[in-house]
This record gives sequence, C-alpha cells and structure tokens, in this order.
Amino acid sequence: MKKVIVLNASPRKNFNTAQVLKEAQKGAQSVGAEVEYIDLFDIDFKGCRSCYACKIKGSKTKGLCAFKDDLRPVLEKILNSNAVIIGTPIYCGDATGVYRNLTERMIFAAIKYLKDEKTGVMQRELNYTIPIGIINTMGATEEQFNRTYLPEMIGMNEFLLKTAFGYCEVLNVFDTSHFTDYSKYDSSIFDGEYKKQVREKQFPKDLKKAFDMGKRLVEMNV
Repeated sequence: MKKVIVLNASPRKNFNTAQVLKEAQKGAQSVGAEVEYIDLFDIDFKGCRSCYACKIKGSKTKGLCAFKDDLRPVLEKILNSNAVIIGTPIYCGDATGVYRNLTERMIFAAIKYLKDEKTGVMQRELNYTIPIGIINTMGATEEQFNRTYLPEMIGMNEFLLKTAFGYCEVLNVFDTSHFTDYSKYDSSIFDGEYKKQVREKQFPKDLKKAFDMGKRLVEMNV
C-alpha cells in the first residue's frame, strides 16, 4: 500500500487550505493510499539552521535534516512516503512561515552541493522520486496574482522541490474567502456578496482539482 503525507501549513484547520487538502487526501485514498494528515501549526520547529551537517563529506544524513526537533519524525515520514501534498495560504504576499520552515528543511538536506555533469544542476541526495504536490490558496484573483512576483516565487519553490525530490506540481486556488460572513468584519475593500458567489461556483471546481491531484500523485509510476 502506498503511503501519502498531507501537510497543512495554515493556522486554520477547517477553512480554505485545510478543505482543499482534505479533498486531495480523499483523492489519494480513492486509489488505495494510506494517508497521514498533519497540521504543522501543532508541532514546534524552525527552519534550516545552516549547520551544514548534511553537506559534510561522508555525511550519513541521506536527505534527512540532521537537527532533531519535533519536525524530525515528520521529515522521516516524508522520506519514506510515496507522495507528499503540502498546502499553504498566501499571507502578505508569501507562504506561511511554517511552510517556509518545512520546505527549507526538506530541500536543503535533499540536494547536494555537487554539480550533475549531465544536467549542470545540483545533484539529488535521494536515489528515488517522491512526487510532491503544492497547493497555494489566496484571496487574490488570478489576474491580481499574475501582476505580482508570486508566479516567479512559487515557480522557484517548485523548481527546488523538483530538483530535490524528482517531481513537483502546483495547484493555485484563487479568490478564496477570508471569512464566512464579511458583515462581521471591517473589510470594505472586499465585496462579500461577490466572494460568496465565487465560493459557491468556483471553490467546488478547485476541490475537484485537489482530489485529482491526490489521485494522480499516488498513481504515478515512480
């Protein structure tokens, strides 16, 4: 049975990001995968400490960050999984801090500071592929998104994860709701009725895309 790790990098456990991730989980389970869902805000960890233990000659880390904290068991599960799906909201033009902390620890230990003579890029530490799916949820529309630096930032993160783990794909979920009831908040820059319509019409389509991602990553022949 294939094992999939789903990681929620949002502080909210039951709203946009979590709901999309849970559909991806259902997609993976629909083709027989065993899925473990983890809320990253429930564990205590930080990003890369630049100790370079994973880059020392003769290092035995084999793609696992050497620092032992609450993330260490999660990283071990990632390296022993058949696919990983990570979701983050976009706050203030970037992924959440815990997402950055996670991916720093994942990527840095899984790449070598050695050039691949054939491709010219960094060598991978792992000799097998772990398909990675990234889901970004955001209140911005796709048009607003494309006017910012976000496509390049997300593209770089996708490139690094692909370099480290062999495969990565991204699902961007646009125009999400900030609240269930906009009338309760000082939020006049948003049209609450418009947001409600988007959630009713577009969000179910995004959930279907997430379901398909979960299924597809499990079915990959890697």
